[in-house]
Amino acid sequence: MSYRSLLGAAGAGFFPLGFLARLPYATSALATLILLQSTTHSYAFAGLASAAQSIAIAAGGPLVGTMADRHGHRTIGIIAAAANFASWTALLAASHGSSTSMLAAATLVGLTQPQVGPLVRVHWSRLVRAQGKPHLLSPALSYEAAADEVSFVAGPALVGLLAAVSPLAPAVLTMTLIAASTLPFALLYAHRPHGHNAPAGHRSGQPLPRRPLAVMFFAMVAVGTVFGAVQTTVTVYANTIDKPGAAGLIYAEFGIGSALAGAACAWLPQRFTLRARNTAFAAALFAGMLILYTGAQLASVPAAVALASFTVSPYMISLYALTERLAPAEHAAVAMTILCAGGPLGTAAGQAVSGSLAQTHGVDGALLVALTASGAALLLALSARLADRNRNVWITDRPSAENPALPAPADAA
Repeated sequence: MSYRSLLGAAGAGFFPLGFLARLPYATSALATLILLQSTTHSYAFAGLASAAQSIAIAAGGPLVGTMADRHGHRTIGIIAAAANFASWTALLAASHGSSTSMLAAATLVGLTQPQVGPLVRVHWSRLVRAQGKPHLLSPALSYEAAADEVSFVAGPALVGLLAAVSPLAPAVLTMTLIAASTLPFALLYAHRPHGHNAPAGHRSGQPLPRRPLAVMFFAMVAVGTVFGAVQTTVTVYANTIDKPGAAGLIYAEFGIGSALAGAACAWLPQRFTLRARNTAFAAALFAGMLILYTGAQLASVPAAVALASFTVSPYMISLYALTERLAPAEHAAVAMTILCAGGPLGTAAGQAVSGSLAQTHGVDGALLVALTASGAALLLALSARLADRNRNVWITDRPSAENPALPAPADAA
């Protein structure tokens, strides 16, 4: 069974600590929103600061990835966790100061966000190759996608519960998680620099494949836009039925369905190639958003959300797997962080555009954004496949062990 094999490959402690280590990413934006709204009594300013933080996360991610490629994941992981903890301390101190200082501190929290999700995927790639088990990479990426989705359900739920106690409590929780899980996870499980001790000739010296990576990035922007539009949709729907508290429950339904679908991808047969998965899952995502759009009109929003949720994670997993295969080994971390930067940017765009359309067209307007974004994802997948024409340039089906851009097993720490 694939997940049992993952347990043996990574060790039992990796999974609970790794899950907790990624929670600050899921709690930061909402914790910032609650903290600053409580001190300024302005939802507009708190929303602005939270948006600035999300954009800073997207901008800072590739920088963290570049430094991790150059100086090692362990060193940069420790520095990022410490810097993020210090930034949260600065935000707490600035929360009773000027609006400029609050905005700057919120942005700094985003810039220093530890990139646990992207870097741990690179960790899995190196780990399974070092152990001679490249077949475990697919279930590892499936697990990571499921863990991400669960964290995005659990994190905001914890923030909501603690906000009822004190507006400071979510920020304190985030800082505690950074100190007690993100930092120890970097210390215990992050790779040391692997290039210095590698045999001569193992480093590929290849640049990042910019155009294929740009396609992956924009595909992830499209997925993020879907998430942002669905968040707006469930919020608008909950308000129309006079049950605003239902928004969180319906969106949790979306996250749980996506997590289950992502976990199930571990059992996909190897003959279902990555090239085929990328196209098929892009089509499934479009079909899911079409079901959501029509189902919300003809049946009910909660039922349509439940059905559509199963089409999101499989497509995201194909993007992670493609990026892992496309990137040269010495640029693996920056490639993965560039890919993941598309998520928050797309979410912010999806929230903004769908919010504007929902103002005049309600739920249908918000869902139209999700449908359009999923259509763009399908067009990108089809265009990349057409441009590649089986050359393994834009979309590679070549197993990782055969990819000359990837290190030999001895290169992994």
